[in-house]
Amino acid sequence: MGRRLSEEEKRVWDQLSRTITPLAPKGRRPIGAPGAAVPSAPATAGKGEVKPEAVAATGKKVRGRVPPALPPKPAAAPAPKGPDQLHLDGSWEKRIAKGTLVPDFSLDLHGSNLDLAWRRLMDGLAQGKAMGARVILVVTGRPRPVDAMDRGESRGAIRAKIKDWLTVSEHAHDIVAIRGAHRRHGGAGALYIVLKRRR
Repeated sequence: MGRRLSEEEKRVWDQLSRTITPLAPKGRRPIGAPGAAVPSAPATAGKGEVKPEAVAATGKKVRGRVPPALPPKPAAAPAPKGPDQLHLDGSWEKRIAKGTLVPDFSLDLHGSNLDLAWRRLMDGLAQGKAMGARVILVVTGRPRPVDAMDRGESRGAIRAKIKDWLTVSEHAHDIVAIRGAHRRHGGAGALYIVLKRRR
C-alpha cells in the first residue's frame, strides 16, 4: 500500500484535477470528478470523422460512413469474329451462291494425314499469297464425325480441323473470309479462302 498524500500534495492535486477534461466513456463518472457529465458528441460530423448511424437501402441501420455507389461495369467487348464469320459484300456472296466465283489457286489436301495436310496448307497459302491470289480453293474431303482422340487417319479429320488451323496460323491476318465451296468446286468437301488484296 502506498503512502498517504500530504496536505500540500492534496491541495496541488485538487487544483490540477479541475483543469483536466475527463476521457471516461459516456454514462461513467470519471475518476476524481464525482458526478461530472461527459460532453455529448457534436451534432454534425466533420470531414474525416465517422458519420452518425446511416440507413442502408435494405432499411437496416449501419454504423460508420456509407461508401459511394460503385460505377457501372463496362459492357463486355464482343468476341472477335473468326474468318468464317466475317462479312463479304453482296457481289461476292452472289458469285459463291451461283458458282461463278473462279478460284485463283487450288490446293488438294484430301487423302493426307493431319501432319502432312497442315504443312501443305501452310505452304499452299504462302504460295498463293506470293502469286497475288484472292481466292484459294482448298479440297478437304467431306465432313464426318471425328473422335477428339483421332490421330489423323479417320476420314473427315482435315475438314473438322481446318478452320481452327487457319484461325491460329501465321496467315490468319491475311484471310478475309472462309466459305463453303459451290458444288461445281467440290461442295461440302471443299472451301473457298478469300484473301486480302495484295498492295
